[in-house]
Amino acid sequence: MDCTVKKRAYQDGCATAHALDLIGDRWAMLIMRELILGPKRFTDLRGSLPGISANVLTQRLEELEAASILVRRRLPPPAASQIYELTEWGRESEILFQVLGRWACRSPTMQPGMPMSNASVILSMRTMIDRSRIGDMNATVGLRLGDEEFRLVIKGGDFTAGRGEAAGADVIFSGDPNALAGLIYGGLAFEDVAAALQVDGNRTLAERFVRLFPLPPKAPATATPSSG
Repeated sequence: MDCTVKKRAYQDGCATAHALDLIGDRWAMLIMRELILGPKRFTDLRGSLPGISANVLTQRLEELEAASILVRRRLPPPAASQIYELTEWGRESEILFQVLGRWACRSPTMQPGMPMSNASVILSMRTMIDRSRIGDMNATVGLRLGDEEFRLVIKGGDFTAGRGEAAGADVIFSGDPNALAGLIYGGLAFEDVAAALQVDGNRTLAERFVRLFPLPPKAPATATPSSG
């Protein structure tokens, strides 16, 4: 059996080089990001990655499956849909997204306000949560973002976030994930996103919640601006 995942490789014994052999191609890590919160269908993946073509998505899924990072399976009737999900080893990659995300958001060239998928918003919160700010806060937060729902739990100084029913939460945010990201990371006020994001429930709690995710300071810019 040919165990080669792809033709291009660094031919380097370093494990970091091997990691890049596995997931260094364009879109590979973003596909993994979309699957960290749970399995998705091909159409769901395309919807959350609007810049990817069907052919490239198919190729990357095949490569990640060959590398044992994800598996595909068919749901039983009546759904009978084919879904893709990370293996247990594949799910361990979340730490990569956390470290890389915290490092990259310090980039002096990263532009705020770029579109974010539902998964990227949730993972960013799991990455950026500052538990020292939680204090005595015990609450549930529901998110209705498009056709997906998420439940966030803040309890005993800890924070969890994943797919789940939003109903019954102490506060529920409904609407555009990019408006929510702007509220949390972009310095926008609730009034600024009112047209795109509805907030129901405990408003004081909502205002406290969005301050739990401070961004690290930017790295100093060293590049000399072009005069041309």
